[in-house]
Amino acid sequence: MLENMEELNHEDVIKEFDLLTKDAERVQAETLRRILEENGNTEYLNSFGLDGRTDPASFKACVPLSTHKDLEPYIQRIADGDASPVLTGNPITAISLSSGTTQGKPKFLPFNDELVKSTMQIFQTSYAFRNREFPLKNGKALQFIYGSKQFKTTGGLPASTATTNVYRSWQFKNTMRSMQSQCCSPDEVIFGPSFDQSLYCHLLCGVIYREEIQVVSSTFAHSIIHAFRTFEQIWEELCTDIEQGVLSSRVTSQSVRNAMSKILKPDPELADLIRKKCEGLNDWCGAIPVIFPNVKYVYGILTGSMEPYLKKLRHYAGTLPLVCADYGSSEGWIGANVNPKLPPESATFAVLPDIGYFEFIPLRENPEDQKPEKNAATLLYRELEPVGLTEVKVGEEYEIIVTSFAGLYRYRLGDVVKVMGFYNSTPELQFVCRRSLILTVNIDKNTEKDLQLSVEAASKLLVNENIEVVDFTSNVDVSSEPGHYVIFWELSGEAKEDVITECCNCLDRSFIDAGYVGSRKTNAIGALELRIVRKGTFQKILQHYLNHGAAFSQFKTPRFVGPSNGGVLNILTDNVVKSYFSTAFS
Repeated sequence: MLENMEELNHEDVIKEFDLLTKDAERVQAETLRRILEENGNTEYLNSFGLDGRTDPASFKACVPLSTHKDLEPYIQRIADGDASPVLTGNPITAISLSSGTTQGKPKFLPFNDELVKSTMQIFQTSYAFRNREFPLKNGKALQFIYGSKQFKTTGGLPASTATTNVYRSWQFKNTMRSMQSQCCSPDEVIFGPSFDQSLYCHLLCGVIYREEIQVVSSTFAHSIIHAFRTFEQIWEELCTDIEQGVLSSRVTSQSVRNAMSKILKPDPELADLIRKKCEGLNDWCGAIPVIFPNVKYVYGILTGSMEPYLKKLRHYAGTLPLVCADYGSSEGWIGANVNPKLPPESATFAVLPDIGYFEFIPLRENPEDQKPEKNAATLLYRELEPVGLTEVKVGEEYEIIVTSFAGLYRYRLGDVVKVMGFYNSTPELQFVCRRSLILTVNIDKNTEKDLQLSVEAASKLLVNENIEVVDFTSNVDVSSEPGHYVIFWELSGEAKEDVITECCNCLDRSFIDAGYVGSRKTNAIGALELRIVRKGTFQKILQHYLNHGAAFSQFKTPRFVGPSNGGVLNILTDNVVKSYFSTAFS
């Protein structure tokens, strides 16, 4: 791609993408050939008898589908210092860590320069399409991004989150500069030792450069909301810093203070302007365009587990467009958002056929499972044989299989997607949910999407109370018979007892999986329990992860807290102020 250009020509990038996607089947075969030629002599692939063959048919016939559990022993050997070609022909240069918010601990994943290259390609492709719709001039971006702590594995490889590995690369800076999206904060802030201090300085830099800020972004929607909730609390302190030209004593890191001293100068006029802007806001509605008048859009991952935050994000963004960032994971990238005007709820992602080899497991509803009504979010599936990138069908749902340049072969990503259409001959995917089932007591099976829909339905009952669900998660309590679902809510205010009681009943009724409904009617599953937790509880959960080395830019609230995540479960349990049990099936 166009890595070294001072300014990206978005029309050239779109032309290149058009060429790649016009014959996606051929590009996929060529991509697989490259992957297998580079890595065919690895211990992992040699064990399956490919014997130098690089065609898709041989690859699928010889190499089985895999999960992280299958590859974990190989990855661990690499982390422990095995320099032989275990998974890749070229050396693995670093280890990426998954977010770890579901199981309580991160997974180790291989990372190399090819992943950096594909990241820049995705960034440039989606930017080209965004810039066609929302043109940027030469300016800056207020990016709430944070480097996580880096450590060395037993074998001496640097280990950090995938985002941190990218942020530390020279290609990242060059690409951001070419996209007129250079972060307004210095590196010392991004990689600062304290998340809270970095966030404070991000906001301060944003206000100082307010006229130049064109984009407000972060990896996840949650990060942007957290930043502006913090802004509500500290804006007066920021104004004092700007007025006096002296950084708050809350920032103790000397490297951060040194970097900020080059930016922060006394500016009473700006401080007075920001005070007036903040005082004039009504409940902070539209705060982003008021504080940053030249912002064109708000950008980040807004799908999946981020959808519950869209209402609050729109509150801060006012009339600004919310634009979805691209589709990928710690394992690697899948597709770019080439339809940036679509609202987040309808966002699609066009697969780049040259960044990996992709297969798709068709998922069909199991005819043995009788449902009271069709619900695509409830995944009771029978699996069919995987199909290729260009063989998927519009309207069908699939689980993605990835073969990458970084040592993942026929790797089940665990994501369910729906094919919404095609860009030339490459599919445009819509994220549905994670395949893993999170809520189950016996024959019931409810996913993160089912939980989200249930919370959305119940939270509508709070509208007249002018109260919102700040955040939520769930648990299955099997400590007594029968087991039951537990939903944890943190609320923005205190609601009436009868309203919360009805919310609890609505949550229970909104799980429409046949196994759940039938089990509730026969009392094989107990009454759903809604536990209201103290304000700030989810902030404590965030801090718990940060204290254990997680990066805020990669943090996602775990929507299900299982037994393996005891630390988070203890925080939730210790902060419950009241519990309600559903009477919906009484």
